[in-house]
Amino acid sequence: MRRSRGRGIQVDSLADFDRRMAAGATTLRGWRIRGVDLTGRTAELTDLRVGGALFLGCGFADGAAELVESRGAVVLPDLPPTPVDIHLDRLYRPWDLYDAPTYAGSLDARTYAWSQTAHDRAASMAKALHDHAIDEALQDWVAGRRLVGVMGGHALERGTPAYRDAAAMALRLGAQYVVATGGGPGAMEAANLGGYLSGVDQGSLDEALALLAVTPSFRPSVDDWVRAAFAVRERFPGGADSLGIPTWFYGHEPPNVMAGPIAKYVRNAQREAILLEVCSAGIVFLPGVGGTVQEVFQDGCENYYADESSVAPMVLVGRRYWTEQLPAWPLLQALARGRPMEEHVHLVDTVEEASALFV
Repeated sequence: MRRSRGRGIQVDSLADFDRRMAAGATTLRGWRIRGVDLTGRTAELTDLRVGGALFLGCGFADGAAELVESRGAVVLPDLPPTPVDIHLDRLYRPWDLYDAPTYAGSLDARTYAWSQTAHDRAASMAKALHDHAIDEALQDWVAGRRLVGVMGGHALERGTPAYRDAAAMALRLGAQYVVATGGGPGAMEAANLGGYLSGVDQGSLDEALALLAVTPSFRPSVDDWVRAAFAVRERFPGGADSLGIPTWFYGHEPPNVMAGPIAKYVRNAQREAILLEVCSAGIVFLPGVGGTVQEVFQDGCENYYADESSVAPMVLVGRRYWTEQLPAWPLLQALARGRPMEEHVHLVDTVEEASALFV
């Protein structure tokens, strides 16, 4: 049961609906009732004030839906079947997305295929409702946690020094923060790995890296890549939560197994904004290309307009990379000049320098 107080109340089960009725509820204004079978509750609905209530995918006895609509409620009918649960009330775990023996049959692959081919009005509504449910579940999960983001390229392979560096940095960050990433492969997986192992024996990193290095990339076989990561989870159970926020927009990049929980969105624009928003303790930007550069300047824009109490640190790792190869630093530095964000943007050479700014 979701505990809701104030004007916004969410009800996801008949038991919760009945409990609230027994507690003396007389109005449903502000209620959001999702996926509840109300076919046996027509009498209660008739007695209640229902104006301002929202019923999503609920079941009604004959005439009851029309009755509540006529009295000011909004009723959205059942949608056609979708791979995802549009009434999801929690974030995904890796085994939810990889729920089949092969990736081709998994929920993740089925949802990607659906998101690319289903474009009618019902599908659009289902995608929006799913992402809204993820929003709410993520908001609940991050409450009371301090998150530091690690952004970087998806092409970084296991077994490389840069992969190890990203994991080692996240291991140190995970001792004080929850590590959050875009949830994909490469630098994102490395950071989620380090965050996960921060809850186990920190000396286990070398062994975990060796297990993963046998399968450097998700190409050519996603199945082999996923199995290697699950083997690490099995070898080192009980790791710390390390958040991933991927998107089916980049469905050709499978979500990494070291993240968990996983807030996977259909719509990338929404996902990008949320990913940066939840990293209230700051973000480390490892070398990356288009997506990482987008995140640098999207985060820079948020900090540009923030007041002194709301600026989140930005740390770019790789002096030569960010000044010569992809010279984002000079523009970011110029943007920050004279603003509250100026003392919170940093350019460093190593991941050790980056983590030292946080711990």
